[in-house]
Amino acid sequence: MPTETPERIRIDKWLWAARFFKTRQLAAEAVSGGHVHVNGERSKPSHGVKVGDELKITRSGTTYQIRVSALASQRGSATAAQSLYVEDVESVARREQQRLMYKLNAMASPRPQKRPDKRDRRRLRAFREQQ
Repeated sequence: MPTETPERIRIDKWLWAARFFKTRQLAAEAVSGGHVHVNGERSKPSHGVKVGDELKITRSGTTYQIRVSALASQRGSATAAQSLYVEDVESVARREQQRLMYKLNAMASPRPQKRPDKRDRRRLRAFREQQ
């Protein structure tokens, strides 16, 4: 018996199926915490999302601006999940810029040549205690 796709589906279920979050619980917590906006407004995990809705998802400091292009209640492969949404060009460019800035900051941070030995550790501890 074939099942028809519903007109709306819970946002936490869709986010899980689209592979933005590993579990539905994490998706529901993100929606409840205000990290997911539907058409510019906060929503609840039970809010129904439909094709054409615009979502703003903030996850680990990264913001995704997407438009829902298909609905799914089952979690599938990564390629199937990518077909559920279309990401804005500005969003992709912004995420690429963030990635490059992170990479530059990681390269620019000074790293010690070796681990501190006993003498260095004592000096570090004394320095921290002075502050």
